[in-house]
Amino acid sequence: MIEENYIQNLFAERIGGKNYGKDTEIYKFEKIKRAKIAAKAEHPNIELIDMGVGEPDEMADAGIVAKLADEAAKPENRGYADNGIHEFKTAAANYLKNVFGVDGIDADLEINHSIGSKPGLAMLPSAFINPGDITIMTVPGYPVLGTHTKYLGGEVYNVPLLKENHFLPNLDSIPEEICTRAKLFYLNYPNNPTGAGATVEFFEKVIAFAKKYDIVIVHDAPYAALTYDGVKPFSFLSVPGAKEVGIEFHSLSKSYNMTGWRIGFIAGNALVVKAFKDIKDNNDSGQFIAIQKAAAYGLEHPEITEKIAEKYSRRHDMLAKALNEVGFNAEKPKGSFFMYVEAPKAIKGGQTFETGEDFSQYLIREKLISTVPWDDAGRFVRFSVTFNASGVEKEIEIINEIKLRLSDVEFIF
Repeated sequence: MIEENYIQNLFAERIGGKNYGKDTEIYKFEKIKRAKIAAKAEHPNIELIDMGVGEPDEMADAGIVAKLADEAAKPENRGYADNGIHEFKTAAANYLKNVFGVDGIDADLEINHSIGSKPGLAMLPSAFINPGDITIMTVPGYPVLGTHTKYLGGEVYNVPLLKENHFLPNLDSIPEEICTRAKLFYLNYPNNPTGAGATVEFFEKVIAFAKKYDIVIVHDAPYAALTYDGVKPFSFLSVPGAKEVGIEFHSLSKSYNMTGWRIGFIAGNALVVKAFKDIKDNNDSGQFIAIQKAAAYGLEHPEITEKIAEKYSRRHDMLAKALNEVGFNAEKPKGSFFMYVEAPKAIKGGQTFETGEDFSQYLIREKLISTVPWDDAGRFVRFSVTFNASGVEKEIEIINEIKLRLSDVEFIF
């Protein structure tokens, strides 16, 4: 127990003020953690299958690792990187062109590295949000941009991602008063957690919407290169007019198995990128140059991501088949490594589930299968195909075990 003293009264209101640390609410991921511990203790001889992990299960490509080792040994790479090296920016511009068909990106003016996309999303509101300004967010989703909007005295307006609208936000549902006060609009496709993909037509509507209301579009694209079944990687910046209204964040965390390396980049509107550089310059001193050079090597070898996508595609196929055979309505996503599945209402003759969280807790405690629940816009659970499995045979074994564990009950939807 931390002893309370005068410091307790000094905390900023944005994190709870004098009540900071006294909140007894247990958050979703802490509930999952506790349920996993309890399930393992109650069933020590049964392996818990973790389908909730949101990060890759393999090491980065050997060529990337070797490049890091080589560059880390060079004395000229030891210093501060500040806003990044030209080599990485050029590689990022070429990557956007070669993988996504984005032409005309100026590597020096329209790209900058970030220490992963999360810090980038956290910093960007400082360039735009004054007290009373609005950031439009989609839910379910990744909340960082909204969290920092609130820190700055701004407000967040949430737009639900509904199955009936293919998990795309309904722009027409946003009130006029919100639109006129909004400065930022956060989008994320392929989407976490729904796995939905965007279309050219949707992004064209987004661009027109942004121009009508003078809003900056922030497209978070960490899964953009992880697409399946002939669906080509797709960038917001490839749509005409996108650079006029916004930017896109890319990350090597998911697409190159480089989660802990913390490297990504912002690309798009030159004025937004310039403002981001200024904010970033007052937050960090840049990522280690050797990591930037290793990342540049990765961006020059997109076949690395293609191989990773093949693995996830295979796992998605197996998981969807297994879930559907025990009564679910599971669909393979357009991209990402997440499968978003509607939770059942009950077990025939048994337990009921009021929320996705209820069902997720049941899966952990009774079936030793860990998922992540989402109840922001419907009752869903998210399965991740980044479960730890070395080789195809082990993948098949795990998927078959999931099917076996779920086969002894009848779910009601």
